[in-house]
Amino acid sequence: MTETLETTVDFRATMSRLATGVSVITTRAGSTPIGMTASAVSALSLAPLQLLVCIGNHLFTRTAIAEHGRFAVNVLGEDAEHLARNFAASKPDKFTGIETIDDHGVPILKDAIAAVVCDVAEALPGGDHTIFVGDVRHCSHRMECRPLVHFAGDFGALRATYRP
Repeated sequence: MTETLETTVDFRATMSRLATGVSVITTRAGSTPIGMTASAVSALSLAPLQLLVCIGNHLFTRTAIAEHGRFAVNVLGEDAEHLARNFAASKPDKFTGIETIDDHGVPILKDAIAAVVCDVAEALPGGDHTIFVGDVRHCSHRMECRPLVHFAGDFGALRATYRP
């Protein structure tokens, strides 16, 4: 194990050992749906209900969220690696062939195992990222689903079964 972190490469390799759930962050740029794969998502507060997402400053999704003022976190299930890869790719229309629901002003992926719609409460600087704090406006989930997990640069699933 490396004792000190000396480079960005070391830091990224070390942080890749932190298993995380995989989400697709969605918003709109005008009437155009925008989305990206993300793992930097966290519950923040129960009073008020808030979560946070961290988006790279160089990404168009960051600009779209800031301008639209609303975003959704779509939690992916273990069978949705194709969605994670689709929304991680640099291509013009990531929503081609993807079923969405748009009841809350942002696209929600029909195949997500959970979704949280938020209004931007704050946008805070975080190095080369922006930390968006979102006030929760809507949330939903499906029972007995297991999440897609990202670890060491690859996707996987939990072995544990869901227990309500």
